[in-house]
Amino acid sequence: MNKLHLIGLAFVVALNSVAHAQNGPVIATGAMRNTMFNGQLAGLISLDSLARPGTFGIGPVEYLRGELLVLDGEVFRSTVLGDSTMKVEIVPATHAPFFVHQHVEQWTEVPLPSTVIDLASLDAFLTERYGMLGQAFAFRMIGDFSVIDVHIVDVTPGTVITGPEDAHRENKHFHLHGSAAEAIGFFSTKHKAVFTHHDTDIHVHAITSDRNSMGHVEAMRFEPGGILLLIALTER
Repeated sequence: MNKLHLIGLAFVVALNSVAHAQNGPVIATGAMRNTMFNGQLAGLISLDSLARPGTFGIGPVEYLRGELLVLDGEVFRSTVLGDSTMKVEIVPATHAPFFVHQHVEQWTEVPLPSTVIDLASLDAFLTERYGMLGQAFAFRMIGDFSVIDVHIVDVTPGTVITGPEDAHRENKHFHLHGSAAEAIGFFSTKHKAVFTHHDTDIHVHAITSDRNSMGHVEAMRFEPGGILLLIALTER
C-alpha cells in the first residue's frame, strides 16, 4: 500500500471517528445577570454532578467566593488567602450560582491566524468564523502564554449585590507571565449576560500546567503558532 493510500485510509478513519462522536449541548445553569444584578448568590448546581471524564465548564463559586473550572471532569476551585495568595484545590462538592458546561467527545483543531494573539483578537476571530452558525460551544487552548491576567471574585460574606460593581469591587488580580497553561472558554453570540459579558462573545478561565494558578481570564497574550486551539461543535 503506497503512501497516498495510507493517507486516504487515515482520513477515512478520522472522518468515521468524527461521525460517531457526539458532543453534548452547551448547558447553562442560572445566569450571570441574575447573580450580578439581582443578588442570586446561592449555588444552583453542585459540581460533583458534572465530575466525569469529558465534561468541561466554568463559573464562580457560590456567594462569589472564588472561581471554578471543570477540566475533563476534574473540579478545580481557586480562592484567595489574604490579598495576594491564591489557593487551587480539587473540590468536586462545591456549588455555583451560575455555570456553563459541555460534555465533549470530539475536539476539532482550528488553526489560528498569525493575527490572533490575545483575548480580543480571539473573540473577533471566533465571532467572524462561527457567529453565523448561532451555536454555542466550548473551546480549549493549550500551550505557552506570554501573559495571562486573571481575577478571582472574593466578595465579603454578607455583601448585598445590586450590580457588577458590587460583585467585582473586591476582585483579587493575578498577573501570570510566561506560563504553560490551558484555557477553557465558551463561545456564543446568544448568551450575553447568561454566561458571557455584555461586550464579548467569549468567557474564559485558565489554569497553569502546574495547577497552582487558576482564574477568570481578563487578558492574555500568546505568540503566533504557540497555542493549540480546539473547539467542540455539536452535530446539527
